[in-house]
Amino acid sequence: MPIPEDVTGDEIDADVRQELMSLPKTLALDVARNLVMVAKLLDEEPEQAYEYSRVALRLASRVAAVREAAGFASYATGNYSEALAEFRAARRMTGSVELWPIMADCERGMGRPERALAMAGEPEVQRLDKAGQVEMRLVAAGARKDMGQAEAAVVTLQSPELASNSVQPWTARLRYAYADALLEVGRENEAREWFAKALEADQGGTTNASDRLAELDGVEFTDAFEEDSADEAESGAENDAESEAVAEDAPVKDEDVKAEDAPAKAEAEPAEVKDEESGSQG
Repeated sequence: MPIPEDVTGDEIDADVRQELMSLPKTLALDVARNLVMVAKLLDEEPEQAYEYSRVALRLASRVAAVREAAGFASYATGNYSEALAEFRAARRMTGSVELWPIMADCERGMGRPERALAMAGEPEVQRLDKAGQVEMRLVAAGARKDMGQAEAAVVTLQSPELASNSVQPWTARLRYAYADALLEVGRENEAREWFAKALEADQGGTTNASDRLAELDGVEFTDAFEEDSADEAESGAENDAESEAVAEDAPVKDEDVKAEDAPAKAEAEPAEVKDEESGSQG
């Protein structure tokens, strides 16, 4: 796939640049530019990001950053088996546990929530930073829900991080997940409270907590554009109906009557001529 000329490859972070130094300069530049495109398109155009990740993978499959980028692109497009394979490869290369939660979520995506839950109890979780541990808790709660254990999902999310008043990058998502779990077990009032708390912490708009709150409050949103389009269509239909009515009620003009009678007169004239001809012969 073509890469825009303004993408130079310099946009990648220092750690990835360091990894690419093991490659020949021209090859490293090509890989870097493809990785930049993966990062740019991952959220909005995951299918395109996936294509760029496959190019990078063909060029440098032995670079951990490339395997990781390919894993995220596969994950974003729902290719969970492929994503898991790439994440495992990246982990073997680096020895890092950073990808452990998303690897567990791939297991969920493949319909194996019990494996995701087992991973939540592995020693690797203790080596994760706080953000990683919260992410693992979210995955474990999701696995519980997948297995039909809604009450257990609620308990799984109860933690010091949930109770904390400090706002961290993961706070909104944790509160939102807890509110959703509460709603699933019928604790609507508590769910509303936690959706409100999630909204309060959601400075980046990562959740739709405001919509969920409105839904619980019985508020319905209408699309202004769709409403205007409907009004225009209705107005157009009314105008067409009025035009048809005017056409039906319009007075008949003398010219129209004469035009309608003209064929009858034309047919009558030959008969008169015949009568005259008969008389002259007699």
